[in-house]
Amino acid sequence: MATIKLNSENFKKEVELSPIPVLVDFFADWCGPCQALAPVLEELSSAYIGKCKIGKVNVDENTDLAVDYQISSIPALFFFKGGKVVDQVSGALPKRSIEEKINKLLS
Repeated sequence: MATIKLNSENFKKEVELSPIPVLVDFFADWCGPCQALAPVLEELSSAYIGKCKIGKVNVDENTDLAVDYQISSIPALFFFKGGKVVDQVSGALPKRSIEEKINKLLS
């Protein structure tokens, strides 16, 4: 698995202090659209190794992070660059749309 399981303990190190951009997926196991998005994110995490990290935050297990980032609907994708949120979207986007957003992060 190339996606990183994020939680309160490793979020700062893996996301906020990351030298490369990070896409964070806020999800829940019971969420159908989240489950549909999971294999797409796995594919993308393999395609962008070394260029962009992709991590997942289970909102049921990490309510503090969900509150910090004001997650009101899932899946919620947050795009971080230099430790700051530079873009965010809700819903299960098509792979191509996510790739476009990642490529924008890398430019």
